[in-house]
Amino acid sequence: MKIGGFRASLLAGFFAAAGMMCVAFFFQFHLELEPCPLCILQRIVVIALGLVCLVGFVHNPSAWGRRVYGILLVLLSIAGLGVAGRHVWLQHFPPPGFGECGGSLQFLLDTLPLNQVLAKVFHGSGDCAEVVFRLLGLSIPEWTLIGFVFWLLYSLDVLRKG
Repeated sequence: MKIGGFRASLLAGFFAAAGMMCVAFFFQFHLELEPCPLCILQRIVVIALGLVCLVGFVHNPSAWGRRVYGILLVLLSIAGLGVAGRHVWLQHFPPPGFGECGGSLQFLLDTLPLNQVLAKVFHGSGDCAEVVFRLLGLSIPEWTLIGFVFWLLYSLDVLRKG
């Protein structure tokens, strides 16, 4: 099986997403940093990016299908930028009276309709505004935002190759 060009890019994207999730699980289970609801949404986007890359790699589509995978990756990258950008914004500019902690994402999903869950998650909570870890002066959401910038650049390259 020859792997080149488009398929090699998708395989690299899958491994990049897997690497990002390994780092997230290291932070959660080794450093014991519990993810807030916005962190979980960012993880969902990374998993979706990885799955699109894996499915595209296995599928090996024609030119039209390659554009579809490229567009999906671009849209997911933009969604990730939006969620991470909102998270960074909340860390730098928390609204007044923003110190209270919200319920976990699972609790919100169990007790509220999806539209209200999304509204609460994007409003954030004290958990989302708290910076609990920095690496080279940047918080985890700031590094994730940088990661999604690279995902967008990568996705545009995949779209170009399609």
